[in-house]
Amino acid sequence: MVVVVVLVIVAVLALLAGAHRYVWRRLVGDTTAKGSLARRAGTAAAFVLPLLSLGALVSARAGFPFRLQQVLAWPGYLWLAVLMYLTLALLVGEAVRPLLHRVLARRAAAGTEVPAAGTVTSEAAVTGADAGTGGTRTDVAPRTEAPAAPPVADPSRRLFVSRAVGGAAALAGLGTVGYGTYGVLRGPGVKRVTVPLARLPRSAHGFRIAVVSDIHLGPILGRAHTRRIVDAINSTRPDLVAVVGDLVDGSVADLGTAAEPLAGLEARHGSYFVTGNHEYFSGAAEWVDHVRELGLHPLENARVEIGGFDLAGVNDVAGESEGQGPDFVRALGDRDRSRASVLLAHQPVVIDEAVEHGVDLQLSGHTHGGQLWPGNLLAGLANPTVSGLERFGDTQLYVSRGAGAWGPPVRVGAPSDITVVELASRQA
Repeated sequence: MVVVVVLVIVAVLALLAGAHRYVWRRLVGDTTAKGSLARRAGTAAAFVLPLLSLGALVSARAGFPFRLQQVLAWPGYLWLAVLMYLTLALLVGEAVRPLLHRVLARRAAAGTEVPAAGTVTSEAAVTGADAGTGGTRTDVAPRTEAPAAPPVADPSRRLFVSRAVGGAAALAGLGTVGYGTYGVLRGPGVKRVTVPLARLPRSAHGFRIAVVSDIHLGPILGRAHTRRIVDAINSTRPDLVAVVGDLVDGSVADLGTAAEPLAGLEARHGSYFVTGNHEYFSGAAEWVDHVRELGLHPLENARVEIGGFDLAGVNDVAGESEGQGPDFVRALGDRDRSRASVLLAHQPVVIDEAVEHGVDLQLSGHTHGGQLWPGNLLAGLANPTVSGLERFGDTQLYVSRGAGAWGPPVRVGAPSDITVVELASRQA
């Protein structure tokens, strides 16, 4: 197992090194002169930025002071997103590059087909002279052309193409990351989904659950982010709030105050919480106690009866390393299966257990919807559903894209959301 982890780390570092080398070559090496200030600045950035990214990734695990984590997080994580989209944009530019060369070569060739004005041959000059005297000469000098005027000095075609493609790629990459960052910082939007449940009684028809997952409070997203989420949830006037894991990336000591606005959640049947995998990187037991103090009800492999259905929650699978993993028997084993049931479980991968235990609806997060396109393709390989509602036998699974972001505070192609799930009775 250790060998596999080491190999994965080496492969990731090699990939990052290769990407940095490629971006430097196309944006700096091909577009600047040797020894120039621009090249020296670009080369320095090519060394400093990856070091900041490495610092952002390891600072929490290494126990760096939280203030230092915050200093490293913004440039370090943002650069990872910029690197990704710069690389993608430059790879697209590789297809454009030969086309630009061809166009410029044709234009240059077309420009040399027109003779330069004022060019006179020596033979014509001699003939004109003879015509003026009326004589005939047999010792005509061989025909030679006068040298054309030297062309006006222009930047080389290769340099022009490199700068044009590099500039376009930089605009595309930075613009994509900028827009994706704005989407995270402005807060999640609200989605509404109606889910019919066969066993839901008429009395519970229209019951609304506000589902929020993957808030990821940490060095970047803090108290203001929590406040935006709480305000958005309260504006929907839900009957119940479900916080489905990955609330934090850090300890209660560092982030306890950032989570405090959760105490302001308003729902007729209360707010409930289950752990995600990141809670187990951040002191899950302390966070369970803290959210309880804020008025949320942790469901640690437990179940409660809500008007018309059972609400159950299981710990995240990451808790297995601490002997605190999901226990479906404890949460669902002895329930009355004639009642409808809703399960809170952070990761969609436990859907098979939910089906086995007769769950009507599982509410999950974890995937972020991929967060950064084309990350949705990778997320699809590891999860039964990346986002949205799907059916597995008699069980339905809804996966939220999450309300925050992990790592880079950027989302591309997977906007953050809070989902109001409205339960519908088929008897209504």
